[in-house]
Amino acid sequence: MGTWTSRLSELGLTLPPVVPPLAAYQPAVRTGNLVYTAGQLPMVDGELMTRGKVAEGAEGIVSPQEAQAAAKQAALNALAAIDALVGLDSIVRVVKVVGFVASADGFSGQPGVVNGASEVLGEIFGEAGRHARSAVGVNQLPLGAPVEVELIVEVAP
Repeated sequence: MGTWTSRLSELGLTLPPVVPPLAAYQPAVRTGNLVYTAGQLPMVDGELMTRGKVAEGAEGIVSPQEAQAAAKQAALNALAAIDALVGLDSIVRVVKVVGFVASADGFSGQPGVVNGASEVLGEIFGEAGRHARSAVGVNQLPLGAPVEVELIVEVAP
């Protein structure tokens, strides 16, 4: 298959610059053959791509489709943090994705929103991108973000 970096290029995707931490933490940390990312927001050029809680059809609220695109961006931001730490091509497999969705009352479509992250990881890594996952609805996320995504990946020794 080649490298993950070449696969990104084939898909027309590029990793963004690593988002600087908003507080006292590291964007990614390695222990043994695992890399854990900090929660990544859907930042593009230093700004959130959208803000607000996710719901179906409510004015002034982030749609599930917009939130799914934000989850994809957050996953790419997590991959950028991994790339800066150990190199994207050292990834053996995606182990787990945790997605948090700022949800308006009554919204229960968190799994569909977090699919934005899961699907892009599947496109990039194929079978090695199949992972365990949690999709959690929360009241509020940092900066008013609609989603936050964390990754755990296995890397080569």
